[in-house]
Amino acid sequence: MAPEPFDLIIFDCDGVLVDSELLASHVLSEQLALHNVDIPPRECRDRFTGSSLKRVKELVFQATAIELPDNFEERIREQDRHVFEDRLRPVSGIEETMELLHMPVCVASSGSLDKVTHSLKLAQIYDKFAPHLFSAEMVARGKPAPDLFLYAAEKMNVKPERCLVIEDSPVGVKGAKKAGMTVFGFAGGSHAGPGYAEMLDLSGANITFREMFALPNLIKFYQR
Repeated sequence: MAPEPFDLIIFDCDGVLVDSELLASHVLSEQLALHNVDIPPRECRDRFTGSSLKRVKELVFQATAIELPDNFEERIREQDRHVFEDRLRPVSGIEETMELLHMPVCVASSGSLDKVTHSLKLAQIYDKFAPHLFSAEMVARGKPAPDLFLYAAEKMNVKPERCLVIEDSPVGVKGAKKAGMTVFGFAGGSHAGPGYAEMLDLSGANITFREMFALPNLIKFYQR
């Protein structure tokens, strides 16, 4: 039997494990509007998917010179929680896929640890990953810096070059590539419209795919 090409799979959370990006972009757009920042939900997805809320605040300030209040992140998390409790679903096929993956896994997300935990529990897949959940809160720089991916690999005691990252955002793909990892770009979330896979390709993804159930075979037959 051929050896596994990787020793660890690092999953992003939003848009990869839970189908949350459409929901979150509407919340973000509504909250920004309260502070006179007019960015429609689709543009929020295009500009901010994969970024931490801290990074979102920085990008908004750079673009508009509007400094969002200290409690902005708290308000977003509160509204996300309410919306997610009613409407959040796991990404189609993730439960079945996890049953077929026979190697260590973890999560590396730009979201807070509390949000990641809550989302995975709502989607009923928390036990597939806990306690190996890593958040941008744990490192100095979030995606697209490589810090979070390197931190996760270190904590899991796996060399970066033996890690496979599953990401749905350009910033996540770029961060994982900077960390020296292989990246598969997932373009199967409800937010991933025409041209989304090509965008992940251009960001440096080694492979892009649209159906989560394809992942085990993509790993099995992947040639470095």
